[in-house]
Amino acid sequence: MSKTIAMIPARMGSQRLKKKNLCELEGVPLITRAIRKCKEANCFDEIWVNSENVEFKAIAEQEGVNFHKRPEALGNNNATSEQFVAEFLQSHECEYLLQVHSIAPLLSTSEVESFTKEFVASEADVFLSCIEDQIEVSYQNVPVNFTFNEKTNSQDLKPLQRITWSITGWKRETYLQAIADGKCATYTGNVMFFAVDPISGHVIKTQQDLDIAEALLKVLKK
Repeated sequence: MSKTIAMIPARMGSQRLKKKNLCELEGVPLITRAIRKCKEANCFDEIWVNSENVEFKAIAEQEGVNFHKRPEALGNNNATSEQFVAEFLQSHECEYLLQVHSIAPLLSTSEVESFTKEFVASEADVFLSCIEDQIEVSYQNVPVNFTFNEKTNSQDLKPLQRITWSITGWKRETYLQAIADGKCATYTGNVMFFAVDPISGHVIKTQQDLDIAEALLKVLKK
């Protein structure tokens, strides 16, 4: 029987918004929101908080989930997600890993459940959450999904898939093999996409982002 793990990364240090994982949204810390969301989704065999700081261990234990202490070196600003995901997977047996970011608090419980179930049922090695933007987009002054030769109605454009990182899925075996081969494990293998609501892709990096999330949450409740 396959094993599916949810991992919630929670680094204590942050440059633009201090201790952002502990920042509160309507009185509930972002990290706590993520834990409860994963529990409510009821689609994981295990839920882990992954941090270099033991302050998050107390929160994890209080919420009834597991805590993984990553090395201090993987908790600084220079450490990449590729590194701490690999370190986590080397320590925990599973078939599927779902990284659920606490800094995307508007991702719904139903989206976590749907994303996870679709990933497990798919042939994907990598499952990326995205927002489908159906608007003209250019890169370095070159059209991506339209042409300068004619005006196309926006609804007729092919949507762009803007990766949100609010939730991401990897097959453990493929990921670790890529690390061993010196490849970029984040995008190795069969990469597939899952569209989430544009609001669900809102990520908290600054105080303004947190204020916007607070406003959006009130709108969602209506």
